[in-house]
Amino acid sequence: MRLVLAGTGSAVGKTTISTGIMKALSDEYTVQPFKVGPDYIDPSYHTLATGNTSRNLDSFFMSEGQIRNSFERGLNISDLGIIEGVRGLYEGISPIDDVGNTASIAKALDAPVILILNARSLVKSAAAVVIGFKTLDPSIKIEGVILNYVKNKKHYLKAKEAVEKLAKTDVIGGIPRDDAIKVEQRHLGLVPAVERENIINFIEKWGNIIKENIDLDALLAIMRESGRLPEGRADLWYEGTHNKVKIGVAMDEIFTFYYMENIEALKANNADVVLFSPFHDEKVPDVDALIFGGGYPEIFARELESNKSMRESVKKFHNDGYPIYAECGGLMYLTDSINERKMCGIFNYPSWMTKKPQALSYVIAKARYDNIISKKGDIFRGHEFHYSKVGINGPEPCFAFDILRGRGIMNSLDGLMKENTVASYIHTHIAAFPKLASNFIEATENI
Repeated sequence: MRLVLAGTGSAVGKTTISTGIMKALSDEYTVQPFKVGPDYIDPSYHTLATGNTSRNLDSFFMSEGQIRNSFERGLNISDLGIIEGVRGLYEGISPIDDVGNTASIAKALDAPVILILNARSLVKSAAAVVIGFKTLDPSIKIEGVILNYVKNKKHYLKAKEAVEKLAKTDVIGGIPRDDAIKVEQRHLGLVPAVERENIINFIEKWGNIIKENIDLDALLAIMRESGRLPEGRADLWYEGTHNKVKIGVAMDEIFTFYYMENIEALKANNADVVLFSPFHDEKVPDVDALIFGGGYPEIFARELESNKSMRESVKKFHNDGYPIYAECGGLMYLTDSINERKMCGIFNYPSWMTKKPQALSYVIAKARYDNIISKKGDIFRGHEFHYSKVGINGPEPCFAFDILRGRGIMNSLDGLMKENTVASYIHTHIAAFPKLASNFIEATENI
């Protein structure tokens, strides 16, 4: 059984409602959460709500066959697959096509859609919004509506009547306005759940609000009618023939941005994945290569600076010629400093946070040289979102990638490259670069 929770736009309360529904249904069912688009933050809430790691579905990264494969792999033995959309239902890269939007995921999975609508000050106009969404693409199965930010019961009942009679669509609930359930936001969205000890309390509140205001039986009835997944599957990653290697993956309160399929692809290519913490551990583990994902190292810059033994251990690992791959926050950790706090110094440039976003888009990159994750001429997709800069001074360093779409570090270049270390602002998903894991392990074998 599956369902897409889509918004009429951004800031309509998708994450609060989606997470609340996941929590409420998790009391009786095994729920597998999913998120549309390149997002690490909302999935952290889903994971806490359900106890199952949330996965991403993205039509910029994935073919329809890969979307179905990813969904099926994630669902596994779970009872329900619930997918939170991104922005508005139809918002993607193009003003006309569906690449990168929620509608493309609903189509690939032939999944019913519940439309979440900001009903503040709307009654009859709410019906007009729903009619517009249904008629723009009749192949999208909008089976229900949730009205958010309703003023009171009278407002809810009037808007419900308008939508059901004029738009011929069931309204399965309305959420009252309540500032008490809002969560602090940071520059890239909701604050990551791992940083907030009290986030479980918020999720509990969201779940209770959903139970009080949403017809969960109606929601489940819609899911039961979802039927079989469409035919057609495609592999998410390439599996090479490799010797056993050990890959250290930095994962703690700081480095949290990882796609589950990327880790699974490493294991499928004969790697033992060893988790470690640049925050808590004294040195890197006994491994053959390291990966530093994204996160919020700037929030913990003082703690990272204080862990001098770890920083020196990472630098020595690099100097000894072992492969290191880093993305975004991981890139910053490998620079000389973050906001003047000393870091690993593999790349002798400072990095710092900015008040305005420096990049927020999908990326297409082309390898300029053979490196630890790609071969010269390889083209792959990813995404970048950061409020930071790396200060390149002196001669231009060696960059691994030309940026065909996006910004990169500077001058449409990304991927600082030094010996067997590559660090970039690009976040990659294995489906968008199926040989990533195999290439990295091959580079590790060849050391």
